[in-house]
Amino acid sequence: MIQPISSVDGVVEEDVVAEGNTSVQQKLNGVDDTHPIAVSALIHRSLHSPPPQVVSAKGQILTFSDGRQIWDTTCGAAVACLGYGNQRVQQAIIDQTAKFSYVNSMFFGTDVAEQLANEVIRGTGGKMSKAYFLSSGSEAMDAAMKLARQYYLEVTPAQPSRINFIARQGSYHGNTWGSLAMSGHVARRKLFEPMLMTNIGRVSACYAYRGMKPGQTEAEYVQTLADELDAEFQRLGPETVIGFVAEPVVGATLGAVPAVPGYFQAMKKVCDKYGALLILDEVMSGMGRCGSLHEWQSEGVVPDIQTMAKGLGAGYAPIAAVLANERVVDALYKGTGAYSHGHTYQAYPASCAAALEVQKIIREENLIEKVKSLGDYLGETLHELLDPHPHVGDVRGKGLMWGIEFVQSKHDKSALPRSQNVALRLHEFALQPKYSISLYPGSGSVDGVLGDHVLLAPAFTATREEILKIAQLTRDAIFDFFESES
Repeated sequence: MIQPISSVDGVVEEDVVAEGNTSVQQKLNGVDDTHPIAVSALIHRSLHSPPPQVVSAKGQILTFSDGRQIWDTTCGAAVACLGYGNQRVQQAIIDQTAKFSYVNSMFFGTDVAEQLANEVIRGTGGKMSKAYFLSSGSEAMDAAMKLARQYYLEVTPAQPSRINFIARQGSYHGNTWGSLAMSGHVARRKLFEPMLMTNIGRVSACYAYRGMKPGQTEAEYVQTLADELDAEFQRLGPETVIGFVAEPVVGATLGAVPAVPGYFQAMKKVCDKYGALLILDEVMSGMGRCGSLHEWQSEGVVPDIQTMAKGLGAGYAPIAAVLANERVVDALYKGTGAYSHGHTYQAYPASCAAALEVQKIIREENLIEKVKSLGDYLGETLHELLDPHPHVGDVRGKGLMWGIEFVQSKHDKSALPRSQNVALRLHEFALQPKYSISLYPGSGSVDGVLGDHVLLAPAFTATREEILKIAQLTRDAIFDFFESES
């Protein structure tokens, strides 16, 4: 069992970097911020000081250039699901690059990409038809948007009037122009709002802690959200809507918020009513993270289009994917017979080799069942240890992705003052040697500005003893942090 180890401060979550909170990094690196440009030739997320440099990683431990270490209890950004240093995956990359590193996908194919596509489609039980591989979740969302639009130009009769999407508040779908426009992440949109696409309607997130009214049943709450989606279709004009886009479990933006039972079935029913597509973003929540290989498999629905990324390659190489079901693929097959999209590095061979080996390991070692079991245990333990705390408003999650939301008062769920910057400061606090864990910070869960939460996303390879230790260290860090504030 891993014990608390020495820590490194200064890992700054990207939303907070945008607000200029880099004092911890500056102190650790001895930076004279009167000459920030001289610090590094690289554009880091903060230009004021470079982050501590990772020199090695093994299992769940990150080691920095000065010898300090932390236990990566969030797998980076819920990416490194197999931990670091898996020799099977490393060898698969070496073997592929020894054959060839790159081919022009406009003219040539590769066996490794075909194998990965077969592996991924097999994991859907044949519910999805084809896969398209890219390099990031943001690219995947852009590709999904274009695929969805093209579908309506290829069906018979064509429906060129379909130009709008409906997405949710408090969502995050990526940082490219298209994916950021789709996102409801207030902080990341702020600088670019005047330039973003305006053909995206918004509805409420399925966020029971803040969305359900007192005395309301889950079924009544679902009906309220279904009615809201229906009304948005009517407002935009049902014949203009391409599809509804949502994360099955909302990731860092709201802090591991799962949908209530029946929600996605109700949303799909509304989409079907108007002939629109259901597009699910499983970039963070998919590929086993929440206890099923694809999160929609536990929701009782099949999307028309799906995006995925992080757990696909487990951080060993940049890779993401778009999956499409037979409905979408068949329309293109009978139409132009082509998908009007492409990237230089789509289906990059080394990335496909890494992802293929990752997915084989997950399947062969039955890690999905392990995630479900460990996730149940982590959730129960976090509730037991944290529910009594006066500033812990909600503990929620699924599989090995759990969020902890903090409040000023449990009675009215009021948010802590934004000026206190609780989530980031707690993240920094938990990196101290006494705890040496990573708590992924987020803010804006209440209204896009107010609301603090942290995220835990341990590796699929963690043991039950390690899960208990993670929960205990999380408790200790939270209790000690708020005690130090009083």
